[in-house]
Formats: sequence, C-alpha cells, structure tokens
Amino acid sequence: MRKNNFRSIFSIRFLIPAAILLVLSSVTLAGNAGKNQGPPPVPVKVAEVKIKTVSEQITLVGTAEAIVESIVAAEVSGVVEQFPVREGDFVKKEGLLARLKSTSLHLRLKGAKAGREAIRASLQYAEKELERARNLKDKNSIAGKQYDEALYNQLALYQGFLESEAEIERLKYEIEQKRVVAPFSGFVAKEHTQVGQWINPGGAVATLLDLDRIRITVDVPERYAVMISPNSEVKVVIKSISENFLSGKIYAVLPQGNPNSRTFPVRINLPNPDFRIKSGMEAAVTFNLSSTKSAMLVPKDAVVTAGNSRLVFLVAGGKAIPVNVKILGYYDGNVAVEGNLQPGSRVVVRGNERLMPGQPVQVIE
Repeated sequence: MRKNNFRSIFSIRFLIPAAILLVLSSVTLAGNAGKNQGPPPVPVKVAEVKIKTVSEQITLVGTAEAIVESIVAAEVSGVVEQFPVREGDFVKKEGLLARLKSTSLHLRLKGAKAGREAIRASLQYAEKELERARNLKDKNSIAGKQYDEALYNQLALYQGFLESEAEIERLKYEIEQKRVVAPFSGFVAKEHTQVGQWINPGGAVATLLDLDRIRITVDVPERYAVMISPNSEVKVVIKSISENFLSGKIYAVLPQGNPNSRTFPVRINLPNPDFRIKSGMEAAVTFNLSSTKSAMLVPKDAVVTAGNSRLVFLVAGGKAIPVNVKILGYYDGNVAVEGNLQPGSRVVVRGNERLMPGQPVQVIE
C-alpha cells in the first residue's frame, strides 16, 4: 500500500514540472512564430507617376477687397432720429441704416391734403357750372363770354388740383426718404453720423461693404503680365484662413501699369459665401502662364505633409518607400513635383495617411 502511494507521489512531482515546461515552450514558439510573421500588409490604392507638358506657373501676393463698397448717403436733409447700426454689423438689403425726423413734413402733408380737398370741392362746383353753361349755350340762352369764364375757371381749378396732388406725392416721397436703407446686403465698415446730428442732402450715413464676392488685386510684373490670359482660372490661398486652394477667375488685366515698378494690376473675382475672407487680407495667387514645360505629375492625394516637408510613398517590393519631393505647381487635381521618382513608378494615393517607412502594403484596385 505504501509502495503504491510512493509511486503516485513520484508521478505527480514529475508530471507538474513537465507540464509547466511544455506550456512555456508553447508560448515561446507562438511568440517566435508571431515575430517571424510580422503585421499584415496595409491595403492601399496607387497611381502612376506621369510626365506631361504643363503651363509655367508663378505665385504672387495680392490684396483682397470687397467688390462693392458704397458710402450710403441721405437724399434729404434732417436731424438723425434713429441710427441702429454699428461698425461690423451685417445689414440685409432694405434694412434700416438711419431715420431722420419727419414731423414737419407730416404736418405739411396734412395741410396739403386739406388744401387738395378744398380744391376738389371747388372743382366739382365748377364742373357743374360749366355743364349748365354748356346747356344754355346750346340753346343760345347765354353769352359766349359767360361760357368761356365757366370753362376757364374749371380748367384753372383742375390744374390747381393736379398741383396739389403733385405736392402731396412730393411730401410723401420726402417722408419716405427720411428712412435711409441699405441698397444691398453687406457689412457696416464705417459710421458717418450719430443720433442728433444734422445731415444735409447727400450727407454720408454709413460705408457699406458687400463681401459676398471678393476682388483680389495683384500687381504683376511686366514680363509675366503679357503671358496671362484674361478670363483664365487661378488658384488662391488665403493663408490666414486655410492652406487649401480656392478657385478664382481673372476678369481684368488693367491696361495701365505703374511706370516706376513696371507692374500691371490684375483683378480676380472670388466667391465668398461664408464671408470668411475680409477686405484687406493677404492672398497668394497662382497664375498659369502661356509658356509651357515638361513636368513630373502625381495626384495631389499622393502628397503627404510631414512638418515642413512633403513626401510621397513609392511602392517597391511590396513595401512603402518614402520619397521627399518639392512641389512645383498644381494642375487640375495633379501636382508637379521634383524628387527621386521615375515615370511609371507607383505612388500611394489612398491609405498613405499612417504609413511607416518600409511598411508592407497590398495594392487594391
């Protein structure tokens, strides 16, 4: 009995270390297998590097300004009774900028209406008298002079009635002009009056800016101005807002330049629906020139920003190889670059945001 117990104890003591050793060996083998296998390849989409003939480009700095800027004036004189706007306020079209006192005009209008009614009553009586005189004249029962007097009296009263109507309309118009309203939707850039101030006819009330569209003026050197086509598209960057490109269009290359600097103003229209671009901001404008060159192009999605550097990931041997590039220009979704690339090479255009140098990749269609 003791012999059997001794054998059992000996077997247990021998099996426990063996089992532990087996488990540790399995873990070690699994770890080594994982190290040998490595992470799975990252799925990416690629595009070929191409050589194409493109326009030469030049980037110059200009200034943004409102296309429409108006100093809104009062058409009539008066004391400012209400001035509800302040600099920086946005005012919709027909919104109130200022109201002038109109008490005296309302009193004059009331008197003009009363005078018109008196003339109307006299005119009605004169028309009846003229009708009687006409009937008597037809019967040869009245002298011609009496008929003429009745006729001319009626005509004079009718003209007086028309004059009173015109005076009433004029007074109504003046009262209406006591409200100075915005001729278009825009921002108040400057206040020119205040409550209690007297304004003469044509006196300034407020400066209004329409920022729905922006005009950019760039002074272009003479040697480049002759290579710019009116109505051509340009790329604009407002660096204080974003590094992204905005699409603008040249609407004028002014024919008169600065004889001292030999530059010519070029005007560019740019939509500004959210009003983020303010008048006076700096704008970098990229122009396409009439001269051409051969350039190496990659899709703009292939370029990755790494600090102050730009790079693309080249796919070679199933791995992602980073290549530093210098951007030379932008052309309809493509970027002209300079770097250690060859035509026909494949660069990553999707899935490159978190790629690491040498990381395995799998090209997907």
